[in-house]
Amino acid sequence: MSGGVSVFRNELRALVRQRTALAGIILMALLTITATVVSLHHMQAAAEHRARQQAAAQADFEAQPDRHPHRVVHYGHFVYRLPAALAAFDPGVDPFTGSSMFLEGHRQNTANFGDVMQSSILTRFGQLTPAFVLQVLAPLVLVFLGYGLVAQERERGTLRQLMLQGASRRSIIGGKLAALLAVAAVFLLPAFVGLAGLAFGTAGAMPVALSVMGGYALYLSVWCLLVVGISALLQRRRDALLALIGAWALMALLVPRVAPDLAYALFPLPDRLQNEVGIARDLRALGDSHDPSDPYFAGFRQRVLDQYGVSRIEELPVNYKGLLAVEGERLTSTLFNRYAQDSATLQHQQNQLVAGFSVLSPVLAIRQLSMAAAATDVRAHLSFLDQAERHRYRIVQQLNQMQADDVSYADDTASDAGADQRKRVDSAHWHRIPQFAFQPLETDAVLHALLTPLLTLLGWLLVAALLLGLASRRLGVAR
Repeated sequence: MSGGVSVFRNELRALVRQRTALAGIILMALLTITATVVSLHHMQAAAEHRARQQAAAQADFEAQPDRHPHRVVHYGHFVYRLPAALAAFDPGVDPFTGSSMFLEGHRQNTANFGDVMQSSILTRFGQLTPAFVLQVLAPLVLVFLGYGLVAQERERGTLRQLMLQGASRRSIIGGKLAALLAVAAVFLLPAFVGLAGLAFGTAGAMPVALSVMGGYALYLSVWCLLVVGISALLQRRRDALLALIGAWALMALLVPRVAPDLAYALFPLPDRLQNEVGIARDLRALGDSHDPSDPYFAGFRQRVLDQYGVSRIEELPVNYKGLLAVEGERLTSTLFNRYAQDSATLQHQQNQLVAGFSVLSPVLAIRQLSMAAAATDVRAHLSFLDQAERHRYRIVQQLNQMQADDVSYADDTASDAGADQRKRVDSAHWHRIPQFAFQPLETDAVLHALLTPLLTLLGWLLVAALLLGLASRRLGVAR
């Protein structure tokens, strides 16, 4: 144990004395701090902006004058999703999917105004976030700092000298690994402080933040084990460097890029134009509520007349046009939801396939964990779309029912000079429309979603440890 501690101290001392290594450690730590501060500021500004926009949209909606309810249906309403507590750590898919939706009758829109779509082309290549720094840049720096930890002892012929001084080869490798792990801890510390700050004061966020910390600690530990293992396995530093850079390029760049393309090829997602064409085709098949001879709505009219025991629409105690709007919205929303569910199913299948590539790259595993914890993954985006649609349907049907109950059929079909005024309802009704508030997943559900990527990272840690053990045995480590 004392030999390992001595090697650990000597390696840290050597890293401090070596200007290139020290500069790399300092720059990486500063980069992590910068990414954390910038992300915190950006997300705080985004949260404040969305909150202001949501308040303004709600105020504009409630400020409408006395109107016919169906005009309010078409007036529409904007809703926004405020960022989750840990979203600053890993923005995930949010910059690409958007955080707001326009709700209107007879249509089901998608999220709009993603950060990427509103920024310059240069900013679309990536964001400086703590997650990106730790997932991609930190392993590369560890490669350059640690590729020669063991290989250089072989090249210089100092491995035998260290053993003659009483240090076993196991303690040598253990000490060097501990030194590289200490460097990784320096990279992690600023991000962990930022995570704790994000989680503090938010109910249920701290267990999730601790899980993320554990996941990133596992992730960088995997890289440290791989770096030391390959350095011990290969004879020369040059070979170790080439092998590690190749492994980094494969796992951090190639696999994360190829996996989504393969997922899209196997589970192609219809684009917006294809969906619009399909929806328009199916809407025509549903029937035309404006055509008195349409078979479905003719049957609906008869069912309404039978329900109220009258023979003519004019004799109904409610406005038939309002009931017709309620039924039409129910039919179209059922169709919209079917298309939305098909799209969500395809996206979940794509995401599951990409997650399966985690066996080839720990980067995908930590990315899945990070986005799920920050509520910036596909699952959170689809949940926003679903909640916004349910809110849209509730508003539209409330307004349609208002037309049925508060506007008479005689006034609704009249065309005299005062008819427009008689069709209007009091603006106080708009204040009774429920406000939208996105509900994130419960903490238990989030923690459950983190279990699979955590287990994957543990599997990678075991594989890396076995590689290091194999390298140790080839070095003839004493047992």
